[in-house]
Amino acid sequence: MSTADAYDRLPDAVTDVFGPEATAAYAYDLLTVDVPATGWTAALETARSALGCTYFDWLSAVDEPGTGFRVCAHVAALGEGTVRRLLVRTTVPHEAATLPSAVGVYAGAAWHERETHEMFGIGFEDHPHLVPLLLPEGFEGHPLRKDFVLAARVAKAWPGAKEPGESEHGGPKRRTMLPPGVPDPNEWGPLKGQLPPMETGVLRAVRGQP
Repeated sequence: MSTADAYDRLPDAVTDVFGPEATAAYAYDLLTVDVPATGWTAALETARSALGCTYFDWLSAVDEPGTGFRVCAHVAALGEGTVRRLLVRTTVPHEAATLPSAVGVYAGAAWHERETHEMFGIGFEDHPHLVPLLLPEGFEGHPLRKDFVLAARVAKAWPGAKEPGESEHGGPKRRTMLPPGVPDPNEWGPLKGQLPPMETGVLRAVRGQP
């Protein structure tokens, strides 16, 4: 059986291709295969050898509270005029977030596992160089975990929380165009008489004039 034929049998034949505990489904034109953590590297090897997915695209994770970390690897089989994409996915618990490294199957996974390790705290056993890739030296915590506290927002409010002109330092507020049916705040409301007049065209629309 060719690799294309094996791919085309999915998702119906997922247990034949990936083992009895695997499941598969199509979503958004992407075939996703879920496997247990114990079969992670075996599933990647199957994707590479049995399905011809020799192109490694990316590897990352998603923190799902109450479930664990969903680790995903996106690979593809590149043919003449066709691209067969596959997302291999597994789940590891928060309290034991460890997987075997995929570097032995896809060498390109090395940097992706380093990033996933520092952003989520997921360990990858037998990785040849599992050191920080993006964060500065001495950084504490894993920023993409849902329980990570953005200390900078505790110390200082998000600068985009206020619209221009709405800070406590004063200054006129920014005027906005009014849609039909909304009264001019200079003629009605707490700011009556305190704002410059609205543009003529807008006022006509507000007042129902032609």
